[in-house]
Amino acid sequence: MMDRSRRRTVLRHLAAPALALAVVAALPLAPGPATPAAAAPPEFQPVSVSYGLPQGATVKGQFLSYNDFHGAIDPPSGSGAVVNASGTSTPAGGVEYLATYLKKLRAEAKAEGRPTVTVGAGDLIGATPLVSAAFHDEPTIELMNQIGLQVSSVGNHEFDEGVNELIRMQRGGCHPTDGCQDGDGFGGAKFTYLAANTINKKTGLPILPPIDIKIINGVPVGFVGMTLEGTAAIVNPAGIQNVRFADEVETANKWGSVLKLLGVKAQVLLVHEGGSQATATPTPGVSDCNGFTGPIVPIVAGLNPEFGLVVSGHTHRFYSCTLPNKKGTSVVTSAGTNGQIVTDTDWSIDRRTGRFAEITAKNVIVENGVPDGNGGWQRDANGVFLKNPATADAAAKKVADKYRTAVAPIANRIVGRITADITRTATPAGESPLGDVIADAQLARTTGEGAQIALMNPGGIRADFDAEASAGGEANGEITYGEAFTVQPFNNLVVTQTFTGAQLKEVLEQQFIGYNGQTSTKILQVSAGLTYTWSASAALGSKISNLALNGTPIDPAASYKITTNDFLANGGDGFSSLTAGTGRVTAPGFDVDALVAYLGAGAPVAPGPANRIFTVA
Repeated sequence: MMDRSRRRTVLRHLAAPALALAVVAALPLAPGPATPAAAAPPEFQPVSVSYGLPQGATVKGQFLSYNDFHGAIDPPSGSGAVVNASGTSTPAGGVEYLATYLKKLRAEAKAEGRPTVTVGAGDLIGATPLVSAAFHDEPTIELMNQIGLQVSSVGNHEFDEGVNELIRMQRGGCHPTDGCQDGDGFGGAKFTYLAANTINKKTGLPILPPIDIKIINGVPVGFVGMTLEGTAAIVNPAGIQNVRFADEVETANKWGSVLKLLGVKAQVLLVHEGGSQATATPTPGVSDCNGFTGPIVPIVAGLNPEFGLVVSGHTHRFYSCTLPNKKGTSVVTSAGTNGQIVTDTDWSIDRRTGRFAEITAKNVIVENGVPDGNGGWQRDANGVFLKNPATADAAAKKVADKYRTAVAPIANRIVGRITADITRTATPAGESPLGDVIADAQLARTTGEGAQIALMNPGGIRADFDAEASAGGEANGEITYGEAFTVQPFNNLVVTQTFTGAQLKEVLEQQFIGYNGQTSTKILQVSAGLTYTWSASAALGSKISNLALNGTPIDPAASYKITTNDFLANGGDGFSSLTAGTGRVTAPGFDVDALVAYLGAGAPVAPGPANRIFTVA
């Protein structure tokens, strides 16, 4: 057994994550248990847990956490501008307001003698608005440094530009193609990205540190960080060819056992996977756990009991819960998305055992509005919530404004007009007005290549079009390039391939979970002229019927030219059947360019009819 003085020496060195990886790589580890198939109990209470340890000396501390920031430097707009909870709507978000709340919560904890560690649960970058994406998300990393993030798991969107680009985000250095566009270099993340279950296929080791350790008033707290095992199915396969994503439970317990071997018994899992509360009237509160379900439940059920806290993400939902782990209880939290909420977790550790004694967590809304004195919020003439300059953090705003100024000439350029809001809200059949518009735009972009049909993945549509929004001072109904980019931020290529009618039907059958490796149901958005019906009760592989183009039934033996983005064409979102196309032709520019061209081609664009896909029981 390791003696106490040697263990302390090791822990001091393990505060450097790279050395932690070197130590644990040499240790033989038995695989952990497979993820249990346990279902969530029907209700969980908002979280405050005492672990029943004997009264003794404790160390107190605070974790501040958030997830799924997605480069939301600017306050979100449109329907996403508010947090809807407890029957009320609160304008929230924007990095200068997030910074204010983090400082405020840290100060409150300091007054109680609680040191703070600020952590994240992935998707800090990727699927970002133009103010971040135009600079390859360097602004977001710089701002995460500015506001005091210390450690975060990776999420699936950290892999949007591939493994090498993620490593550049951590280590710094100019972009290999575009250089350092802001003129002052890029030093990388001062915080530590953890990627315990992202395994290099050649070395068998994580591509980034799997664990981190913070020593708080002489007591160690260990962190294991990872993305969801299903990441490979939801990012562009081209950027992740050399890695695999391991099981969450097995990985967490493996590295948790290493931490325990080193004397670290208070453990936190940062995992980019989550769940959601059930719908209710009024809407559940930000710190509630109403009818909670989701993939995180069986993950937590398989965890070793040392994991007293699980900071989760991915689902963009808010909650604070207590869930059963393998031998006890874990506190499980999520702070929604876009920096609109911060989770404030107070904890104490028993000095004698080194284990968590108490954990209490609550979600705090990052308000950015101006109160109207009547319990509501002031708006401008267009109904847009006013922002409160008095509560903006000056230091964070200075960094953000540097990039806002740099990108403004591009972002504020008027590219087209719309007649009304165009939303991602789907019909019962899974079709949305905005999905229709984007599919039509991609078809219009590729008719010169003979395209007849276009298909769009719903997960690639990241925001609604709000006709009244006016970030650049534009008139109602005018759309800027920045707004279009926020809707489609991935810079995917637009490609056209040839498929048979039978292959097209196979693609549509693969929309449903459980068929040909599909892990979740995803209804592709379709261009004008393509219609079909799907049956919820029909067997997998036989759900699609009445498949037609311009009223003529699709001929299984005939050939059709079909346009998608290259993410789908490469098998993204589980659509392996789309890799069977032949004669691939790539259109000029990116998918956002197709959308911009469509918006500016003539008369204002109306919301799509959402009448192309039908469903029956």
